[in-house]
Amino acid sequence: MNHQIGIDAIDFYVPNYYLDLEILAQKRDIDVNKFHVGLGQFKMALPAPCEDIVTMGANAAYRLLKNIDLNDIETVLFATESAFDQSKSGGTYLHRLLNLPLRCRVVELKQACYGMTAALKLGSALLLQNPSKKILIIASDIAKYSLHSAAESSQGSGAVAMILSTNPRMIALESGSGLHTEDVMDFWRPQYKRAAIVEGKYSSTLYLKALESSWTHFKEVTGRTFKDLDIHCYHSPVPRLVEKAHKLLARINQQELSDEAAKSVVADSLVYSRLVGNSYTAALYVNLISALENKTDNLAGKRIGFYSYGSGCMAEYFSGMIQPEYKSLLKTETHKEMLAFRHPLSYEDYETFYHFRLPEDGSKFLTPHQYKTGDFRLAGIEKHKRIYEKIT
Repeated sequence: MNHQIGIDAIDFYVPNYYLDLEILAQKRDIDVNKFHVGLGQFKMALPAPCEDIVTMGANAAYRLLKNIDLNDIETVLFATESAFDQSKSGGTYLHRLLNLPLRCRVVELKQACYGMTAALKLGSALLLQNPSKKILIIASDIAKYSLHSAAESSQGSGAVAMILSTNPRMIALESGSGLHTEDVMDFWRPQYKRAAIVEGKYSSTLYLKALESSWTHFKEVTGRTFKDLDIHCYHSPVPRLVEKAHKLLARINQQELSDEAAKSVVADSLVYSRLVGNSYTAALYVNLISALENKTDNLAGKRIGFYSYGSGCMAEYFSGMIQPEYKSLLKTETHKEMLAFRHPLSYEDYETFYHFRLPEDGSKFLTPHQYKTGDFRLAGIEKHKRIYEKIT
């Protein structure tokens, strides 16, 4: 029996704090249009000392699971490139915080920003073996670069959670993908460094090169054309790169778009990322949520194309069909309120957040309670063990 497999539900979470890039521009003596126009970004979401990839992931997943039989969750796939442990999966903390069943597999996945797409593909294969179960996929990341570096303004953070199932109510994934892998050094995060290293212009060039390559492969494998796609969703290191990417994809397919026309096509998908910054593994799927929630027309029956890119590099182009029920599952007002009511940071607060470190000598430390979080927080650390708590 053939089963449709895809996204049954999706949600995202960002921390309650942000830095307005106008403040950063003033402090760095830079014209703010370099950020607003050059990057297409206005704010960066920043985690407080009591938040990390686990708490963000748990907060993203918590609402999704309220109306689901937890015994149906057989697998948790946790995608991140901000892992703090070289052995224990961050997903195991999430498994406990979310009260998931013991009869469950938990795996952490890493391939730069491509990680959640890898989870999506792995999860789809697992569902073919056991179609009655559901899979929880979580992507959670903190984009961090050196202070005063060229990449500093593109920082951000956030998490996306989705339920993958047969007979999905939101997006049914279609067979066939275009792939591109190449051993390159455009972005990497050595274990001995706290901030990522990025070759910005080179990485942007590779992003566009891998788009053309994976798209060409996608067309060969599926027979689908540019005209078959109604909506376009891209991974967004910065929003401006997405606009350039769509203009390139149109040109590859013998359609010349002006800058303004390219911007218009992807504008709805970038509403949230302009206010959040780069959330690495979560970024493509934050853009998916943004597109679904900010397009005013009914998208049921429309085909959406996805471009997933992870530095280093791995790229994949794939597609899906938006399902009739999708609108009833959106959390548009919740998400808009979450973004609107965050707390703005001063530059001094930003540096305090940036420099915060948990002890690395095994000593006990309790994180301060003055910061607002979602339903979960990092309470502290003791004997090298992180302590998490649910806020009642």
